[in-house]
Amino acid sequence: MPSYSRVLTGLGLEFAYFSGLTLLRERALRGTGFIMRLERVRPRRNEGFQPLKSGEITPEFLDRMIGALKKWRFDIVSMDEVCRRAVTLASSKRFVCLTFDGGYKDLITAAYPVLLKHGVPFTVYVPTAFPDGLGEAWWLALAHVIGREDRVSLVIDRRELRYTIGKTSDKYQLFAFLDGWLRSLAPHDLSLAIKDLCMRYSVDLPALSREASMDWADLGKLAADPLVTIGSATVNYPILSNLRDADALREMTMGRAVAQAALQRDVRHFAYPFGDRASWRRPHAGMAAEAGFASAVSTIPGFVEPAGRTNLHALPRFAWDGQRRSLRAMRAILSGGAFGQGRGPR
Repeated sequence: MPSYSRVLTGLGLEFAYFSGLTLLRERALRGTGFIMRLERVRPRRNEGFQPLKSGEITPEFLDRMIGALKKWRFDIVSMDEVCRRAVTLASSKRFVCLTFDGGYKDLITAAYPVLLKHGVPFTVYVPTAFPDGLGEAWWLALAHVIGREDRVSLVIDRRELRYTIGKTSDKYQLFAFLDGWLRSLAPHDLSLAIKDLCMRYSVDLPALSREASMDWADLGKLAADPLVTIGSATVNYPILSNLRDADALREMTMGRAVAQAALQRDVRHFAYPFGDRASWRRPHAGMAAEAGFASAVSTIPGFVEPAGRTNLHALPRFAWDGQRRSLRAMRAILSGGAFGQGRGPR
């Protein structure tokens, strides 16, 4: 359900494109680049309740988007090349790096054929418990329960709470509330809470998680392509700010070790799970370097500057909202208009 603020943002981006501000900003940002965060690529669905739609695009939009990036003369580069350009002097060319979070199955079934057709590099960040069949995609389970039920009850702070959600608007409100609550919990408590919810409403959380995720055979196929970079996103995909520092570092180091052992290659790049300001802290950038990663990406908006002005272990990314289908809006964002000329985290 599009919000009023999203509509206003979209109108502002369209205005930036048609007013000529986009071209002016592009001239000022020569040599800089953007890392684009994508999640799921799947055909459009007609369900009324789609709380995770902002993280989805269609294969057709991906095809149009890559074609537009080429038309706009952006270099589409790998994460290794991002790191190289971030520490060298600026060139006249601007660049974009395509990254995919979550390790979803539809990356290989729906997105990879499009990416292969265009012959462009991309990076996929994998939480290694998921291809092992052990990950818990709690956000998918939450959306499934709320979408299917008209009444939901669960225990929060030792109290049994009940919600009537017959209207789609009520479902969106409850999803937003419970999503925020679950994100605030320590991993063990989050696991107990989502398992309790799934048990109450007969949702097979392991099966739901496995069905949505690539396995190691899928990842091996991608890893064999020289245009594909496999990165790590911890083992269990926890919100790092909810962990003790020692546990956060263990998630980083173990995620890298498991991926390297499974794929028999060096894994040099990392993505902070969820990646926004609330999900990781500045010391985690030092941990990513300690774990041996050459780079680490957030989802804090901003652009990558040359000449060492961007921290390689706190790289900004912009997350494309899948509810927008305007390439004009995308070009306005890539001009820096959505960031107020921001540089992301330091």
